[in-house]
Parts: sequence; C-alpha cells; structure tokens
Amino acid sequence: MTEPVARDRSALITATAFVVALSLRPALTAVGPVLPRIGLDLHLGEAAQGLLGTLPLLAFAVASPLVHLASRRFGMERAVFVSLLVLAASSALRPYTGQAGLWIGTAVVGAAIAVGNVLVPVIIKRDYAGHVSRATGVYTAFITGGAAIASILAVPIADAVDWRLSLAVWGGLAVLVAVIWLPRTLAPEPMPPATTDDGVPPVSVWRQPMAWLVTGFMGLQSTSFYLFVNWLPTIEIATGGVSERSTGVHLFIFQVFGLIGGLSIPLLLKHPTNQRAGLMTASVPILLALLGLLVAPHLAIVWAIVGGLGQGAGLVAALSLISLRGRGHHETTQLSGMAQAVGYTLAAAGPVVAGYLTQVTGGWSTTLSVFATLAAVQVVLGFAAGRDTRST
Repeated sequence: MTEPVARDRSALITATAFVVALSLRPALTAVGPVLPRIGLDLHLGEAAQGLLGTLPLLAFAVASPLVHLASRRFGMERAVFVSLLVLAASSALRPYTGQAGLWIGTAVVGAAIAVGNVLVPVIIKRDYAGHVSRATGVYTAFITGGAAIASILAVPIADAVDWRLSLAVWGGLAVLVAVIWLPRTLAPEPMPPATTDDGVPPVSVWRQPMAWLVTGFMGLQSTSFYLFVNWLPTIEIATGGVSERSTGVHLFIFQVFGLIGGLSIPLLLKHPTNQRAGLMTASVPILLALLGLLVAPHLAIVWAIVGGLGQGAGLVAALSLISLRGRGHHETTQLSGMAQAVGYTLAAAGPVVAGYLTQVTGGWSTTLSVFATLAAVQVVLGFAAGRDTRST
C-alpha cells in the first residue's frame, strides 16, 4: 500500500468518530413525536410520559462519571464499540417487551449513549489535536442531524407500521455504526501517560476550580437548551398568541439555527489558550432570547433564531472547553464525565422546575426571569472559564 493511500485510509478511519455522533440522539428524539401513542397503548399518564422523556437524561447523569473506568479497563475505542452494541440491543428490544421493558430499555439506552457522550469528544481531542473546536463543531452537527432525522421520520414510520418500529429501527443504525467503528477496535490503543500533558501528576477533577467552571457552563447551557426544547411552543402560545402550527415551525427554525451556530462558533474558539470571545458569543444570545420572550413575546420567531444560534454555539463551546481544559486523555475523560453528569442532572430538572414555577405563579414571567438569571450566570462562568490559561 502506498503512503498516500495509507494516509487516506487512516483519515477515513479517524473520521468515523463523526459517524458515531449520528447514533447518539435518534433513540431519544424518536420518542417525543410518538409519545402520545405510547401513552395510549401502554396506559401511561402525562406525568409518566414526562418521566419517560426525562429518564435518559437521568441515566446520562448517573453513568457519565463512571465511563472513565470502562475506558481505562477496555480502552476508549472498545468501550464505544460495546456501547453501540448495547444501544442497538436496547433500542430494538424496548418497544416489544411491555411496559417494564420500555422503562428498563430506555434507561439502558441512556447509559449506552452516555459512553459516547463522554468518550467521543475525548477521542476527537486526541485525533484532531490541532483543530479541536472545528472538529467538535462537525461532531455536534452530526448529532443534530441524527436527532432531526429521527424526529422527522418517527411519525411517518409509526403511521406506516406502528410506534414500536419507529423506535426499534434506530437499533439498526447503531449496528451499522458499530460495524463502521469496528476497525478502530482492532488496532492496539496507545496507553496515555500517568501524568497530564504538562507533566503534572493528575489531581481529581472534582477538586479543580477550573473543572467546576467548565461543569457549571456545561450544566447551564444544557438547562436552557432543554427549557427551549420542552417549553418553547407552550411559552409562545401562552405569551405571544402564536398558533400551534407556527410553534412547530419555530422549533424547527430553532434547531436549524442551532446547527448554524454550532458550525460557526469554532472560528472564535481557535485561540490556543483564551476562549473568552467564543464563550461570550455563545452565551449572550441565550440570555437575549430569554429576555426577549419575557419583554417582547410577539417577536417569538426572532427569539427562536437568536436562542438557536446561542444554543448550538453553546454546546460546541462547552464540549470544546472540556477538551481544551483537560490536561491529558484520562483527565479529559474524567472532566467530560463530571461536566455531563452535573449538566444532565440540571437539564433533567430544568423543564420540571419550569413547569412547577409556571403552575404556581400562573404565568411564564417568573419562570423566564429565573432562567434568564441562570443564563446571566452562564455568561459569567464563560468569562471565567475562557480566560487565558497561560496565567494560571
């Protein structure tokens, strides 16, 4: 094999990290559009349906801090491969094993996805060390694309067959991705050094101030994202008089501009030591969108666009920050697990708290004020976490 061919083949195998991203959301986003059918068929009330939608996030929170143990034991590539097989089996079986199987399967789906959530950004940092932010932007674009495809196809598949197949079919995607990923598991994986990249003995990320800044940023951007995804249509109907059909269009626009924001923000994150410009640019639009919904709800489509840009950029910024602030593969894996554990705990609580506040106060003003305050805290955390690391 000639050197150019070998190089092309290596680049192709390296790019399979992006393919894995395609499989990290369909098993989740396919549920929402058919949730009423699931509830009707299995006699689940609205509260149970809401918990079913939140369960994967809780599984993320529980499993994420433990992923580094599997990574150390089996290696990152093999851990991802096994998680894809588990994801495939749990996705395919959960619709056909009754109510108990649905709950257990959904929790297992969340735990399997958590492995990819934690490890794939670390693998990207290793494989694209000189272009971490740009590669992370592509990675999140693949995540968004996979999520959108599943959301669009869920109802047509359910109409053509039933809701069970509309969930199970994504197990086939996970199998396909596992086959594509398999070559990466066959080569020996280099053992990372016991020290960090700067030669300093590792210290638990739970004891590092910078790790808590990164974790706080990740958690707050996740919280606002799931507030938008779960409640934006309801907020628009209640405060802006927007029609139900239009809210669906606005939510789609929110996701499209999230993709644009995610692909654009790496330009502001490419500085090797200082990412303040990128983190501020990603955070401020989220604050503006929440304030806009509060004071000018009739401009809902504007706030959907602004919020989408901020949320897409915020996810890329958070994942890039994890890679850029982690000193070495082991520490980055632990930081990723910590940030996602706390982040998805907040994300799971956010929509519930929003609903409770709205129910107690009888309107959305208090809720939007509280979440706008949290978005302001995200701006502050981003400013602190994005500082020039050469001064630390």
